[in-house]
Amino acid sequence: MARIGEASAPVEIRDALTRGRLRAALVPDLLVEARRIVNTVIGGWHGRRKRGIGENFWQFRPYVEGDAIARIDWRRSARDDHTYVRDREWEAAHTVWLWADPSPSMLYRSAGALTSKESRALVLILAMAELLSRSGERIAWPGLTDPFAARNGAERLAAHLAHAAVLPVRPDLSAIRRFSDIVIASDFLDPPDELKAWLEVLARHGVRAHLVEVSDPAEEAFPYAGRTEFSDPETGQKLTAGRAETVRDDYRRVYAARRQQLMAWCKRQGWSYALNHTDRLASEALVRIHMAMTADSGYASGLRA
Repeated sequence: MARIGEASAPVEIRDALTRGRLRAALVPDLLVEARRIVNTVIGGWHGRRKRGIGENFWQFRPYVEGDAIARIDWRRSARDDHTYVRDREWEAAHTVWLWADPSPSMLYRSAGALTSKESRALVLILAMAELLSRSGERIAWPGLTDPFAARNGAERLAAHLAHAAVLPVRPDLSAIRRFSDIVIASDFLDPPDELKAWLEVLARHGVRAHLVEVSDPAEEAFPYAGRTEFSDPETGQKLTAGRAETVRDDYRRVYAARRQQLMAWCKRQGWSYALNHTDRLASEALVRIHMAMTADSGYASGLRA
């Protein structure tokens, strides 16, 4: 799937160091925006702790046949006529990996968008980092940080991003193991077969992935008409269409087919796939990611925002 950009769009930035400086300038404001979204929209993130083997008390519940006698809490049971056991939290090590696509196509922003795709993806990832850190989860960015747990996890991740001169366009995901989750925010405009080949290692390792497609409204609607020059931000190649409207239907068909193919593949893996347009609020996508990550099983239907 070719990536498009209007001739009137901002000049393409190819130098990685320049991209790094621009990202460093953006990150503080994006962190503030991420925290604003978390504080005003998602007030009920409770993590994913559940009953199991651990050290911390979770709840009292009535004794049932098969429970070990040693688990009965006699002090609590003495308060009334019922017998209670003491449940503890399940505290298996868990990490949520977070990644936003740094490729040049993410810089695109049409006149109808609220922000660029890059800014939206980073806001979503930093908001997830804030939510996860507040609930005690470990977070990490592949190729940039090792997993860590901290109440100021979003701030720490933002600092790593601000100081990273170069971010790999596609980091190595092979170190991510079972019982981990990963949230990936991208425009996913590369050929689906290439994307699936890159993500296949996650499926083999039993990692639960949550893909968030960040889409500019112009990329989907293709509102161009008349003589229009398009450029590929990845390669610099240019294409001039004498009457751009004549290819609109074919373009939309190919664009939609790419998305449907990825969504169907994610569904087979038990993964979630959410869609967020940059002319809509970031909070809408954040709610959907939250729903997918707290579901008992893969939240595998396509979700729009």
